[in-house]
Amino acid sequence: MTTTSRTLYRPVGLRELELILDADARAFPPRLPEQPIFYPVLNSEYAEQIARDWNTPDEASGYAGFVTAFDVDAEYLKRFDVKVVGASRHQELWVPAEALPEFNAHIQGRIQVTHAFYGPRYQGPRVPTLEPGDDPRR
Repeated sequence: MTTTSRTLYRPVGLRELELILDADARAFPPRLPEQPIFYPVLNSEYAEQIARDWNTPDEASGYAGFVTAFDVDAEYLKRFDVKVVGASRHQELWVPAEALPEFNAHIQGRIQVTHAFYGPRYQGPRVPTLEPGDDPRR
């Protein structure tokens, strides 16, 4: 039986990326108490916009933004409604925080980093291109 997957994207800051890498790039970390929803987005352009425009000026994000891409079982994703939160390209899924462990179990393969953005206040190594399995902390 062949399972069909769908590629989703998630913009993350430096600390969330470190936690993803600590999980061998196979799962997203649990949400914080003040974060009741996990928001994967449906297209890379929207994820890039968030990582570049929101994460790079944000101290809590480490002044860096990364776009992650990952495949999820398409049948499983049908349980989540697509939300449009601005322009038509601003499409995301709203996954309740308590459903994140089950969501992670439906990720197929590893979470990959496709883009990296650094703000002027970022301190640390810069990785111009990332391949699957690369760790931007090095």
